[in-house]
Parts: sequence; structure tokens; C-alpha cells
Amino acid sequence: MGSDVNKYKPKNNIRVVTATSLFDGHDASINIIRRLLQDTGVEVIHLGHNRSGEEFSTVGNTGFEVDRLRPDNKYAVANMITAVELARAKDNDRLAGLQSSLKRKIKDRRVPVIGITGTGGAGKSSLTDELILRLLHDLKDANVAILCSDPSRRKTGGALLGDRIRMNAIMNPRVYMRSFATRQSNAEVTEALADAINVVKAAGYDLVIAETAGIGQGDSKITDMVDVAMYVMTSEFGAASQLEKIDMLDYADLIVVNKYEKRGGEDAVRDVRKQVQRNSSQWEKSVEEMPVFGTIASKFNDDGVTGLYHALLDAIAENTGVKFESNLQRVNVKTSSSKTIIIPPDRTRYLAEIAKTVRDYHHDTEKQASVVRRIWHLRESIAALQKGLSEDDSAIGIESLEKELAASENHLAVETVKLLEQWDQVRDIYARDELVYNVRDQEIKVPLYSESLSHQKIPKIALPKFTDPGENYRWMRRENLPGHFPFTGGVFPLKREDEEPTRMFAGEGDAFKTNQRFKLLSSNYEAKRLSTAFDSVTLYGYDPEVRPDIYGKIGNSGVSICTLDDVKVLYDGFDLCAPNTSVSMTINGPAPIMLAMFLNTAIDQQVDKYLAESGTKPTDAKYCEIRDIVLKSVRGTIQADILKEDQGQNTCIFSIEFALKMMGDIQQFFIDKDVRNFYSVSISGYHIAEAGANPITQLALTLSNGFTYVEYYLSRGMDIDRFAPNLSYFFSNGMDPEYTVIGRVARRIWSVAMRDKYGASPRSQMLKYHIQTSGRSLHSQDIQFNDIRTTLQALCAIYDDCNSLHTNAFDEAITTPSEESVRRALAIQLIINREWGLAKNENPLQGSFIVEELTDLVEEAVLTEFDRIAERGGVLGAMETGYQRGQIQDESIYYEVLKHTGKLPIVGVNTFRDPDAGGLNFDETMSCLELSRSTEEEKQSQLKRLAGFRRRNEKKAPEALEKLQKTVLSGENIFGELMDTVRCCSLGQITQALYDVGGRYRRNM
Repeated sequence: MGSDVNKYKPKNNIRVVTATSLFDGHDASINIIRRLLQDTGVEVIHLGHNRSGEEFSTVGNTGFEVDRLRPDNKYAVANMITAVELARAKDNDRLAGLQSSLKRKIKDRRVPVIGITGTGGAGKSSLTDELILRLLHDLKDANVAILCSDPSRRKTGGALLGDRIRMNAIMNPRVYMRSFATRQSNAEVTEALADAINVVKAAGYDLVIAETAGIGQGDSKITDMVDVAMYVMTSEFGAASQLEKIDMLDYADLIVVNKYEKRGGEDAVRDVRKQVQRNSSQWEKSVEEMPVFGTIASKFNDDGVTGLYHALLDAIAENTGVKFESNLQRVNVKTSSSKTIIIPPDRTRYLAEIAKTVRDYHHDTEKQASVVRRIWHLRESIAALQKGLSEDDSAIGIESLEKELAASENHLAVETVKLLEQWDQVRDIYARDELVYNVRDQEIKVPLYSESLSHQKIPKIALPKFTDPGENYRWMRRENLPGHFPFTGGVFPLKREDEEPTRMFAGEGDAFKTNQRFKLLSSNYEAKRLSTAFDSVTLYGYDPEVRPDIYGKIGNSGVSICTLDDVKVLYDGFDLCAPNTSVSMTINGPAPIMLAMFLNTAIDQQVDKYLAESGTKPTDAKYCEIRDIVLKSVRGTIQADILKEDQGQNTCIFSIEFALKMMGDIQQFFIDKDVRNFYSVSISGYHIAEAGANPITQLALTLSNGFTYVEYYLSRGMDIDRFAPNLSYFFSNGMDPEYTVIGRVARRIWSVAMRDKYGASPRSQMLKYHIQTSGRSLHSQDIQFNDIRTTLQALCAIYDDCNSLHTNAFDEAITTPSEESVRRALAIQLIINREWGLAKNENPLQGSFIVEELTDLVEEAVLTEFDRIAERGGVLGAMETGYQRGQIQDESIYYEVLKHTGKLPIVGVNTFRDPDAGGLNFDETMSCLELSRSTEEEKQSQLKRLAGFRRRNEKKAPEALEKLQKTVLSGENIFGELMDTVRCCSLGQITQALYDVGGRYRRNM
């Protein structure tokens, strides 16, 4: 927008709700829109993702009647608060009348009011939410009202009312929440707050929480309106002398140092206690008795917050005489006793260490290459002298050279000598007609040549023809043959001939419909490589229901799955334990639940097979035997990457800490049960790219997430060689030049770090990854051109030796793909793999000057990004400040601006546009596209099947859910228990049970 645009300034106070559905790239657009609105003076209530309109109590037609005020009539409450707001703003006689009516309705009823204030960024909303969660769980009949103030901007009058996005408890019917803009730039609370408090008191709420904007140190105004005042701060207050400037340390009944796990948390609590003791002259008491608490609001079920909660109830009783009888067990702490940190403090520099490890590796390579070359030169010189001159003439010169040679040879590393000795053997092996190698004790024989129509022998692996041993050494250290460290050219010596890397991607409607699509896609393939897309209801852990914001999404843009019965239908007809069957599931938040359903499906398939063959049910011992065999045999991938969900795709449902705990439990279960053929996580860059990241950022953030999982699993005591082989990656291939080398760079960084920093085995050094062509590069304009883009992206992926590949259908720019468009997308891979001549060679990128240059450029850019993230406390530290999300959004906007201005040419979109677009040709093209939507029949079928499953298990489910919750609270392996829970409980039931004990995800702005 240019500076000459005249922005409309509303005459009245306008509020707008901004929200977005899930998926990639919406963050940038919704943030732009809300900022534009704020710049015009609008007060924006920002919900974030996947929030129901049910939580809103908008102004309706109930009128401004005090008698209608009740906790179960939130519309009347909302109307009355608006009425007093307007009356105060207009300064008319109506305000006095409303105030009088409210006081008559309140009578002498005492309703405690808690005031929560503090500095911005201290975590007031998170702490408030945690206290409310405890109140609701503990006080079964209490109704709570929350009144939150956010500052208005002095320049524009706009405001961001962002508290809702941080609160999960407000969706409870016993909670009412109202967000206010201060409408004064220097105020902590709105002028209407006192009247709003009286409204909710009159409505019958049992407790009122008023939260201030928190824009400075002088927050004491709130104390005039409340019974109990709480001040929330962090350890980042500067020098201890700064505490003397904080008024609230004189007035607050309770003081909280939140984010207690951060560096300096313990010291901050000690200093604040001393200051409170000085301010109040309570010298007869110890500093530990001061009402100062250390909490970790971001940690669900934090005992520091629980201690604060009980102190809050005590303060209410003391200040108001209102006693709430608590059944929640008291804790004898004022600070969090467990600072459970995913990455230990002494390991937060892990990414910087990895960057140094890779750079040192390349530095050593260049040094050793120079030594090898010098030795070669010396040997050649000695040989030349010996051949061309007489013994007497050359003796002195040769002796001098031999001394220099011996000195140089002393500088050769042991590994260098071994590599040089191997080179002649390698050339001899690859000159043969057939390569023989072993994978998991199985001998594999693969031809090394194919024959062209011109009867030429085309090598599958082309070797360099250097004569300089220094160049040979350098090439082996930086590139090497596929299947050899550092795996730049690929992790396996040759591709499998019995299984192409094609993934058969499907997900729409109900399980029956998607099962039919799977069978269609795989009908001509011996290998069944199924890839599953789930609808947003499933991705967010809900069960199908008639609620409007859920019902419309059932079975759209993915398959609806909510029970073990659904999963059995979904994969019916596929032997999940067959060596040529592999199943990928694109799901993250509820991934542990879906994985448990899948593994149980595979187990039940084999149990049914045993029953059919033997005629009897298996004994308990036989069942355990079958179960163990299944777990060791089943092949596939579950995405389950919660870090990229927070950074890009937005389908987080559990807190990051809790989600990581479950990820670790899955991997521990895999180790205990020897699950070797299934990937416990697909560390995904695809959704980071789809959200707007450029290829370098995609790769850097994805690898940094992967190394974070490595550090976390190591901190749990797992052996790196027991979990690293269960990690896989997932990248996007777009149109930028850097995508050509994304796999090469990833493999090299991973292998060097795993070997030289972590001491991992060769199997752990192999980075295996899936590629999906870029959905972002698909356009609805000239839609038929999309197949061209997808073909080029697929060619890059195959040249770069990806381990599996999904090619997008051209109509995905508009709808879920049709059968015909999917068939065309599969044909792209088939034609490249089976017809394209150069693809007969398996290392076509090696030896290219530009590819090597790109590889080095991208690698160094990734390592530099590692350094940046390390400076922010590692991946998790950077996530707290929104670093990754901000980076993605900035790059998304940059791309869109270039596309919009035409500086980035996109054929058919901003250049070479169809002159008849919108005319007959366009209509003909669009008429061929069928908008895929789930039918009423499919939606109703899911509701009926779910109801039947719940009826069948209504006696078992409560006990199973309680047992699951006890497992969570005791710290035992959650996934091991989920394997039993899913047999009688639905996805939504399990999700809610885990919310109650593990904590729901709390989104950042």
C-alpha cells in the first residue's frame, strides 16, 4: 500500500474477529489483515487457528435487561457490558440507571475479584489460563468471568486483543470472557472495567478475574477495583535496584516470577522476596515466607502454579471471607520443583557445535587433499629423476625429495590412507556388470549397466576420471559414491529394482471411499506404498459431530478417521506386514493415537489370518508372538513432527512439551519392541516451505528440528544407534535453483554431524527422505501448466536420489484431486523412471560444476542459520520468541510481492497470460474439474459408525481413559498404554482425556 492511500477512520469503536483455518501460509495473510485493520483504528480480537464461533457471546437482540443476566445467558451479559461501555463513552444519564440496577441485583452477595497485572510478555494470559483450569477442575460448580484489557495504540486507536489465543479454559461453558481495549494509550485498564465487574457479579458469576494490559511498572491502579491483587513478572527486570521502582511490590497480595525455568529464575525469586520483605518491613519473617512464587505457566500441571493456586484461594478467604473448598491436593512448594527442560541447559549450543563440526570436516578435507597432492607431486618428481638422470647426478636431489616425502607422509591421517587405498578397489568393483552388497544381512545383486535402444551400455553409476589423487580424495570426502560416506550422492549404492519411490497419496470422504482410491492407485504396482491424508477434524483430534464448525469439514481435504474400526476399513485388502507394503500417515498432533490404531490394525490382520488358517483363536502366548512379529515387520512412516507444526502448519493440539514426551515414548516403545522398519517421525520441511519459507530456510529449520529430536532423545538416555535409523525427513521441491541440491546438502550435513559429533554408526548416518512436489507452485490460472512444473520438480528429486516421491496433481490448486489428475501425476514419475534416458543413470548430478557450487553455497547458508538459531537458545529458545514463524512469514510476503509485481515471472499467472482467460477456453478447462467434497451420506455414515463404536465400548472406555490418564501423571510410557486405549476409545475421547492431564496447546501470536 502506498503512502497516498487514504485510510478510513471509523467514527465509532469497531471490533473485528480475525481467525483462520489450518494449513500452511495463513499466518502471514491473517497477520497482514489484522494489522491493516488496527491501522484504521479497529480493535481486533485475534483467535488464531481452529477456534469455534461457539466461544463468542456477541451482541444479540436480548435487550439491556438486568433481569436476564445469568451465567447461562452469555448473550445478555455481553449486551449489558456493551450497554455500560456505550453509556460511559457518551457520558449520559443512562449509566447511572444501569449502575443502580446492577447494584440492586448484586445486593449483598460477595463475589471475589482477582486482579492480575504485570509486565508485557510475563505470561499473564498463560498463568491466568492455568489458574482457571485448576479452578474448573477443582470447583465443579463455580462460574468464572474473565475481563481482559489490552492497550490501544496512541497513533491509530487500534488495538490487538490477543488474550483469547492464549487461553484454552474459556471454551468451558462455566467461563465467560470479555476482551477490552483500553481506548487510552497510557492506561492499564479500560474505564469501563469497574462497571463490567458489576455486570458479571450481577449475572451470578462466583469469581471474577480482571487482567490488565501490563504496559509498565506502575500497575497499581488495578488494586482499587479488586479484592486480591497479583503481580506477574519474569527474572528479566535488570539490576536488583530496579525492583524498588515497581509499585505493585508494595500493593500485590501475591507476586509471581513466571518463566521460572529460565536462567536466573531462582536468583530472581530470592531478590524479589528480599525486596518485598524490605518494602513491608517484615523482618520477623524469613524471606521464604514472603508471598512470592516461581511458576512455569507454559508447563502444564506445574506444581509451582498449583502452589500459587492454593495461595490464591487462601488470599480470597482472608480478604473477602469467601471460602472455596478445594479438593486439589496441596503442594508444599512455592516454586516449581521440576524444571523439566527438553534440552539440558549445557546442550543449548548443539547447533553451533554441529556447524563447527561440518566446517571443520571440510577444512580437514582441504588440508589433507593438499598433503595428498604434494605427496603425489614428490613421488612423480622422484620417479622422473630416477628415470631421466644417472644415479650420481640425481642422488642428492632424490635424497632431498625422499626426506620431504617422508615428512609429508607423516601428515597423512589414517582415514586418508584408507580412502586412497579403497579407490582402486572401488573403480574395479564398478567396472563389473553387477554390484553385490548387503542390506540387513540380505545379499542384493543389481546390474550396473542398462542398454539403450542404440545398444550402448549406460552406467548406473558414473565415476570421476581424475588422475590427481588429491582430487580423488577430495571427491570421496565431499561426494563419494552413493551408499558411501558422506552419502552426498545417496544413502544406498543403487536404487531398488523391485520398488519405485512412488507414493500413492489419497484421502477424502470416509474410510471406504479412500480405501477404493488406494486400490485404484496401487492396482498396477506390486509394491503398495500408501500415503494417507486426513481431514482437519482428524488432524485436530476431534470426533465427527454435528457442531457446525466440525460437521462441514468431515471428510473434506482428507479422510475422516476417528476409531480403530475406521483404520481397519481404510487399509482393508492390504497386507500391512507384507514386505512390499508401506504406509505413510500425514498427521501430527494426534499422531500417537493414529499410530496406535494403525499398529493394532496390523496386529488384528495377522490374528484374523491365524484364525482363518488354524480355525482357533490364538492363545495369549500366541497373540504376544503374533504382536511381536507384526511390530518387527510393519513398514511405514508417521509424520508426528510437532516442532514444524508450531513453526509452520499449525495443527498442534497438545503442549509442545507434552507432545515431545509422547514422541519420545513412541521411540522408546520402538526400541523396546525392536520396531526397525517404521519411522517414528517424518521431520518435515514441506509444510515450512508451503507456509512461505525459501528452500534454504526450509532445509535449515528442518535439519535443526531433526537435531533437536536427537538431543532430546539422547537426554532421555536412548542409544543414538537405536533411534537414529527410525528418523526420516520430508522436503518440498519447488522451482528455485537451491532445490536441486536440497537432498545432497541434507545428507552431507547429517552424516558428518552424526559420525564426527555424535559417534553414530553408518546406518545412523544415512538420512532418508521423502519429496513432495510443491503445492505452493500450483496455480489456478492456466491450471494445465501445473503438470509441467510438477514434472521438473520430480525430475530434480529423482536426480537427487530421493528415497520416495509424491507428485502433486495439477488440480490441487482448486480441489482434492480427481482420479484422472492423480493418474496423470503418477504418470509423471513413471515416465521419468521408465522412459527418461538420463534417469537410467543414478548419480547424474555428480561432477557438475554448478551443482557442486550450489551444494557448497546452500550448505554454508544452512550452517549460518544454525548459528543464528543457536544464539537464540536453540530451536526451542527460538520458538519462544517466534523466530522461525517470523522468518517464514517474512519470506512468504517477499515471494508474494515479487509475484504480484511481476518481478518473479510465473508463466500463465503474471506473464504469458491467456488472452482468453475467463472466456470459452477457461470454461472448458474448468468444466473438466470436479470439486471434490464429502457427501451427506459419508458424513452421516461417520456419525453412525462412531456412535456404534461408542455404544459397543461404553463400559470399557471410562476405565481405559482413566488408566491412560494415570499413566500420563505417573510419567510412564504413554504410547504403550495408547496401544490398549485405542481398542475401545475414539480419537476425540482420547484427545480430551489427554487435554485434562497433559495440557492443550497454547498458541503464540
